[in-house]
Amino acid sequence: EFALTKIEESDTKDDSGKEPITDDDADPEDLEVFYPTHQWQTVRPGQAVPAGSHVRLNLQTGDREARLPDSENGKSDMKEEKRRKRLDIMDIDSSSFTSQELKKALAKMKESEKAERMAHEEEVRKKFRPIEQLKEEFEKLNVKMETDYEIMDKLISKFNSSASTLDEKVAALYDLEYYVHQVDNAKDFLSMGGLQLVIEGLNSTEAVLKEHAAFVLGAALSSNPKVQIEAIEGGALQKLLVILATEQPQAVKKKALFALSSMLRHFPYAQQQFLKLGGLQVLRSLFRQKGTEALHVRVVTLLYDLIVEKMLLEDSQHGDQMEEKIQQYRQVKLVPAVVEQDWCVVVSNLLAVPEHDTREKVLKMVGVLMAFCKERYRGDQALSTTLRLLRSEYEELAAEEQREGDKDGYFKELLGSVNTIIQELR
Repeated sequence: EFALTKIEESDTKDDSGKEPITDDDADPEDLEVFYPTHQWQTVRPGQAVPAGSHVRLNLQTGDREARLPDSENGKSDMKEEKRRKRLDIMDIDSSSFTSQELKKALAKMKESEKAERMAHEEEVRKKFRPIEQLKEEFEKLNVKMETDYEIMDKLISKFNSSASTLDEKVAALYDLEYYVHQVDNAKDFLSMGGLQLVIEGLNSTEAVLKEHAAFVLGAALSSNPKVQIEAIEGGALQKLLVILATEQPQAVKKKALFALSSMLRHFPYAQQQFLKLGGLQVLRSLFRQKGTEALHVRVVTLLYDLIVEKMLLEDSQHGDQMEEKIQQYRQVKLVPAVVEQDWCVVVSNLLAVPEHDTREKVLKMVGVLMAFCKERYRGDQALSTTLRLLRSEYEELAAEEQREGDKDGYFKELLGSVNTIIQELR
């Protein structure tokens, strides 16, 4: 009742509610800390009173007294408990601690963290090799790795060796087909003499060697003008036509047709030689041979590509180089030969097949030939009947597509092709 009560709180506190220690406050002399309780206790001179404590001056004794503030809903008690737990964790059981002791404790913590980090790094070193060692090992591996050129050289030697068995030669051709797909590898294959060996392999008495030789040839020819020129000068075109014109297993003819397609596409000189050698008649004969039905759509696709290829070039913008190429294509009389040999009917008859994919390709070919075969088609009653049946079938399939939410589906496109042909024949 004779005491003055005052709450001393610092205006500058950190997030934890404690006053920050500045250089001025951190006196090098030891500071004894006063630990308040909920009872008033006398604060001895030199003792530091924690921030937030209630401090008063006892007028009877003249002593400064302090205690913990009144708890609000237990919050102060909880804070005090947490503070005491933190002190317990730090293993501070003395009634006071100095700034030097704090510095030593922090130094120990840093040393402990450093030791843990070094131990972790050592554990990582044991599990993983350093990058310098890995680089050295990769360099050694790269020295031992074979290039595509070296691999192809070994495969060509194995194929050409008289000591190799039939299976070894087939395996060599199979692996070569993988490498010569790349344009640069195909040029190296040419310079190594591999192309001529493969062309000679088309004359083999073993059907399996013919098949794989044609497969390698087709892969090397694809979009590679230099190889196309060397192949046609090496007699590949004649040998492929002989395979297609004579009795051979279907697998052999299939690969020969693949090689022929690779040779003719985007190569007007080869297309011209193809017509001179009677290549169109050879393809026509496939439609009269038994067991070659799977090749029919491939033939139609090839002819369609060759015709459209020339049409697109003639419609493109002309330049000096392009004009020269157009002159080369003008010497290729493919469409007149197609009409003369009655390919119009041969193609349209394929619309009767049940496969939608085949019909799609045939419809495209019929659309291209329409400008040249219109009169022939108008008099073909079988074609008219087939077109009506196709329209009815694709109307139902297109309607089903729309009901399923596909407004621009596959069958709607086929229906459009059929309707276009029917419209042009009226």
